[in-house]
Amino acid sequence: MLVAIAMAIFLGTIDGSIVNVALPTLVDEFDTTFAVSQWVVLAYLLTQATLTLGFGRLGDMMGKKPIFTTGFVVFTVGSVLAGLSPTIGWLIAARVVQAVGAAMIFALGFAITTEAFPPTERGRALGINGTMVSLGIMAGPIVGGLIIEATDWRWIFFVNLPIGIIGTITAVRFIPNTKPAGGQHFDFAGAAAFFLALLGFMLGLTLGQEAGFTDRGVLGLFAVSVVSFVAFVMIERRVDQPMLDLTLFARADLTVNLVTGFVAFFAISGLLLLAPFYLTDVVELSPSKIGLALGAIPITMGMIAPLSGALSDRIGTRSVTVTGLAIMTSGYVLAAIVLDGVAVLGIIVVGLIVGLGMGIFQSPNNSAILGSVPPERLGVTSGVLAINRMTGMLAGIAVLGTLWAARTVAYAGGGTAANASAGAQAAGLSDAMVLAALLLAAAMALGVWAWRSERRNARPGVATAGRSDRSPAP
Repeated sequence: MLVAIAMAIFLGTIDGSIVNVALPTLVDEFDTTFAVSQWVVLAYLLTQATLTLGFGRLGDMMGKKPIFTTGFVVFTVGSVLAGLSPTIGWLIAARVVQAVGAAMIFALGFAITTEAFPPTERGRALGINGTMVSLGIMAGPIVGGLIIEATDWRWIFFVNLPIGIIGTITAVRFIPNTKPAGGQHFDFAGAAAFFLALLGFMLGLTLGQEAGFTDRGVLGLFAVSVVSFVAFVMIERRVDQPMLDLTLFARADLTVNLVTGFVAFFAISGLLLLAPFYLTDVVELSPSKIGLALGAIPITMGMIAPLSGALSDRIGTRSVTVTGLAIMTSGYVLAAIVLDGVAVLGIIVVGLIVGLGMGIFQSPNNSAILGSVPPERLGVTSGVLAINRMTGMLAGIAVLGTLWAARTVAYAGGGTAANASAGAQAAGLSDAMVLAALLLAAAMALGVWAWRSERRNARPGVATAGRSDRSPAP
């Protein structure tokens, strides 16, 4: 069962980034513009993010196995269609099909793991899932580059076919088919409102990076997002069977874990975005060496995640997550201090520290979130977890990328960030790392506050919120 889920998560993650290295090739192949080719990536990310919560709710209503295995099939079919694409429009449409399957997978993969494994093994199992996310992030650009150099770009998608077939068979054979309670209905109004809110937010963040965040169109997207989110909250508070039970967020431990998880992905995505500019323009590394240097982050994350998950199974999650955030904060403080003119060894050391902190933090945090909700809400909570990760990474790219560009231009005295001097780019990156460090420090302080509150409120013979992840909620 865990093999099937790990394969699905790996495929869904790697296909979020594997196409990035092929964009120049696609521009030439289809005789199109870079702006159009970018939608090959954006269509995948936006579709996956906006549909994940709905599929999580459907999993809670209809059963998780049917939705998950259907997602495997849809993703595999989308991969074949993408590889056969005769036009750029066809390819973008095929990527939407892929993303629908990926949304089904990510909405329920972590929920199925939580449901199937006992509390004493849940953290370790979720750590293995987290490792697959890290491997997918790391392998995407590397595998994509190797495939493009060795053969045709279409094999970026065709390579998914055997894995998808094997994974689907494994999922059908080994994933338990747990039947949920009957008499449930789908909240279509809430789903539509949430779809518009998230789509407006993510499109605003994406388009604002080029048009500017004061652009009327971008501000309009954010306005649509805010209005839709308010409507979503009002709908969810009135319907009998909401898409997302807002009373779950009355639990301080769940809310704290979601906030700190958002900040962690916010920070790490900014580093993965900006470090290549630093390594190219300041350190002057080749693309292949840049990939190896940045590999320190996901490799360390992948190695540490199962170990930290197993540790949290023994001692509880809160102390482990706070430790991970503290290590991440120190990594960004070091980055802000030493990146100006440091050699490639410096970015590798920073990557190792950040990857270590994220690896320690991620699995226990996921375990705490999924362990704090009742079984009938696991699917939608797993969807919230995936959306939290995706929106955190997109927000980090947008905010830290914009800050880096603005500060770099300021240090250069004008012009553009990409054409600025190495010193100006390094100084701008340092400022972006300061903001990330401050946000991580605030997240760590929030975690410490929750830890102290849980210990203060603990009573003999009663599981505390900080250790409630040891046993699933009734």
